[in-house]
Amino acid sequence: MPASGVSAAAIAARLSSVGLPARVEEHAGYTAVETEVPESLPAESWREVLEAVAEADRFGLLATSLNGRTLWAVVDKAVPSTGDVGGPSHQR
Repeated sequence: MPASGVSAAAIAARLSSVGLPARVEEHAGYTAVETEVPESLPAESWREVLEAVAEADRFGLLATSLNGRTLWAVVDKAVPSTGDVGGPSHQR
């Protein structure tokens, strides 16, 4: 599992420990974590939730009248260093 997957799994585990079961999905450039947030989430739990998603590269809350509230977090996958991008023939 790539490092982004490990970090995302740790975030998901922290969210689950607060009672928010999370989904983890691998994408080409990042690993995403999503969970539904009920209206009734206690204020004390919000602190733990925010501390968990603060470990991500980006996070946000999508709220709609149709689907409720979805908390998402993204952990970027490692990008090769500049010297490795073009392969050996492009290095100086």
